[in-house]
Amino acid sequence: MSPLHQVTPYWPHRGLPGTGRETWVKMDAYQPIGSFKIRGVGHLCQRLAAEGATAFVSSSGGNAGYAAAYAGRALGLPVTVVTPSSTAQDMRDKIAGLGAEVLTHGAAWDDADALAREIVERGQAAYVPPFDHPLLWEGHASMIDEIAAAGPAPDAVVVAVGGAGLLCGVAEGLERQGWRDTVILAVETEGAASFAGAVAAGELITLKKIETIATTLGAKRVTGEALAWAKRRPIVPVVVSDADAVRGCLRFADDHQCLVEPACGAALSVAYDDHPALQPFGRVAVIACGGVAVSLEKLAGWKARFGI
Repeated sequence: MSPLHQVTPYWPHRGLPGTGRETWVKMDAYQPIGSFKIRGVGHLCQRLAAEGATAFVSSSGGNAGYAAAYAGRALGLPVTVVTPSSTAQDMRDKIAGLGAEVLTHGAAWDDADALAREIVERGQAAYVPPFDHPLLWEGHASMIDEIAAAGPAPDAVVVAVGGAGLLCGVAEGLERQGWRDTVILAVETEGAASFAGAVAAGELITLKKIETIATTLGAKRVTGEALAWAKRRPIVPVVVSDADAVRGCLRFADDHQCLVEPACGAALSVAYDDHPALQPFGRVAVIACGGVAVSLEKLAGWKARFGI
């Protein structure tokens, strides 16, 4: 069966300050579900179905659950998605609109995940995690294969980090291409910086709570594989504000005619603001990871909230 994701454009990033740096953007906001998640989730679901799975259960703040629902519909299998209360009702409606059963449990993703695992233990469904599985990372790595097919290796890749599934996929893809010197800039928002905290501590940490509008970055603890990668290759944590993330969304909408959510805007803001972490690099790739928990109305509200 063909992959459930699409090959997405990789083109020059428009609207950036004139730094002389060569900056490209990988437009995974153009995936069928609006985010990169379908790469890994689709790959995992296809593999599970081939191994005999008859139903899927996922836990998600939004995008991974939407990807699981899309994959289930494509494969003709029922899907249950457990979301935390922080997931907006319109996002739950979108997931349900693809035919999935949507349950709400707990204040953060970690709470929703606990219920999803309970459901799996009680029944026959296969568990589809949002970020912590080798097959997810293998699927996400395909975006680096596409970047390699399009041109030379970037000196750095800028990625948004929530649970760090995308980070692990990018790291795996870079290794697969032999690009061991390419640095990953791992971007989080203040109030959700569990990866930066883990790197600083030298061990995984668990945040007490999530305090950011970038709710899809809201994992209190990243996958252990992310910290393992940080010990094997160059990865630099970067933390930006919610306002920076919203400005990234707004400017990207103007420059690329594409709506993305603040989780993606956080990564985009690093290029727009010429963040100091970019200074050593001459060629940079920014992953526009997308996200469907966004609308013109929400963007207008965030713009007003932060006085942008």
